[in-house]
Amino acid sequence: MSFFKALVIDKSEQGQSVVLRDFDEEGLMEGDVTVRVAYSNLNYKDGLALTGMAPVVKRFPMIPGTDFAGVVETSDNPRFAPGDKVLLTGWGVGEKHLGALAEKARVKADWLIPLPEGLSMLDAMTIGSTGFTAMLCVMALERSGVKPEQGPAVVTGATGRISSVATMLLSGSGWTVHAVTGRAEDADYLKSLGAVEILARNDFITPGKPMNKERWIAAIDTAGSHILANILAHMRYGGVVASCGATAGMDLQASVAPIILRSLSLLGVDSVMCPIERRMKAWSRLAREVDVAKLAPLRLVIPLSAVIETAKDIAAKTNRGRVVVAVNPTQD
Repeated sequence: MSFFKALVIDKSEQGQSVVLRDFDEEGLMEGDVTVRVAYSNLNYKDGLALTGMAPVVKRFPMIPGTDFAGVVETSDNPRFAPGDKVLLTGWGVGEKHLGALAEKARVKADWLIPLPEGLSMLDAMTIGSTGFTAMLCVMALERSGVKPEQGPAVVTGATGRISSVATMLLSGSGWTVHAVTGRAEDADYLKSLGAVEILARNDFITPGKPMNKERWIAAIDTAGSHILANILAHMRYGGVVASCGATAGMDLQASVAPIILRSLSLLGVDSVMCPIERRMKAWSRLAREVDVAKLAPLRLVIPLSAVIETAKDIAAKTNRGRVVVAVNPTQD
């Protein structure tokens, strides 16, 4: 038998428990590639899973963690060989399939992509699924045909993990970016990412007019609820909104008036089941277009042993920035 350290969520009549313990490699689920995990990270979904605040986990016991970068140990698939550096985000890992907060993971080769040239494993997990989602939103706007010369773009939840990368990417592509945030103290940080105007979140969190003054031609929204409704009310004719989150709520009490009368497009963006070809393109662009050094001031690197306590802060939305988990950092 071969054992490794893993965070394990289990459930009983007494409730959910999370422990860091030895895990038998024979207990890993079906897959054709086994990876020695170097780095993982924690996002909001991980926080909910680890605290049990939402039914994220679909089977028990479960090793949580949706993202990892690591080195292939064994492979039964010709696409990968021992020693290859790879990364994974999504695909139900950490929810339905044993996940990333462990020293080893066994997954399907179809879920993996090679670590893009120019990215370290630490950098990849600093970007993570949230940065990947941001790039997918930018690509969705580009496919819609909107361009920077048509007007400014707005990003909600701007200091969040998705939106901070989205702000950087849009600015780097020539967009004038307006950033909506509840953290006025982070205005200088957002401007360092490329935002030119900082807007108060409180101006968007209550119901507003069905249609309002036209301001933006493009938007990336991570909030949903009244914030998204107010963004829609302010979009210019022909505007496009990429929606990828619901931190303010799953509801959307909006009027169809701006959508119809201003010919708006509301695009849903999912990163979990994104096809492999689009993943490869997105990560290739992330390696070229993201300045990880600009994200580093809000990056916290923690060991596996600190995950449980840190997850409580993430689920309570009291932490800032990006949390990277150094599982086997000597491999980077």
